[in-house]
Amino acid sequence: MKITILTLFPEMFAPLFGSIVGRGVKEGKLSIELVNIRDYTENKQKKCDDYPFGGGAGLVMTAQPIGSAIEAIDPDHKARRIYLSPKGKVFRQEMVYSLVEEEHLLLLCGHYEGIDQRAIDLFIDEELSIGDYVLTGGELPAMVVADCVARYAEGVLSPESLVQESFSENLLEYPHYTRPVEYRGLRVPEVLRSGDHAKIDAWRREQAVAITRKNRPDLLR
Repeated sequence: MKITILTLFPEMFAPLFGSIVGRGVKEGKLSIELVNIRDYTENKQKKCDDYPFGGGAGLVMTAQPIGSAIEAIDPDHKARRIYLSPKGKVFRQEMVYSLVEEEHLLLLCGHYEGIDQRAIDLFIDEELSIGDYVLTGGELPAMVVADCVARYAEGVLSPESLVQESFSENLLEYPHYTRPVEYRGLRVPEVLRSGDHAKIDAWRREQAVAITRKNRPDLLR
């Protein structure tokens, strides 16, 4: 799959190419393309923002460079185009399964006070938010969405790594332990060392339900 990210600050995305996602890109399991919106502005000073009509604090990203960038990258509108915005639907795990089926995702990062509404009306399919708070721009949300989706691209992770994790079956994940058996007086639960896989599975589910009931009871409703 291909993920294209439109941003005014491509240098912010260096961490996205580390660890598992970076390895997936190097191995050709997926493609992540960064596009600098400034490269498409018709303004001689490379300006991509202006004061809002009607007054108000801050600046608004102009429609022209955004529209020109999207038309150049996705002229036939084959990509699923998403604007990362605090006004959008809240991004949830079940959305990942839909997004990973797309051959091409286009993620647009707003900045400042947002973007000209006409760019949204003309070029965007949907708006997504990663939570009920406001950030300085859409770069961090775009990284979150790209990372979540990239994990499910074929070959990036083994299938075994994608089962029994948080939000599968609407449960948070059970606790994990590794060596040593004892650390600062706390021991690994005996059941995990028993070799009895039926008992281990039952313990893990009990723990997952208990953690979910404590931290996210809304998931159990």
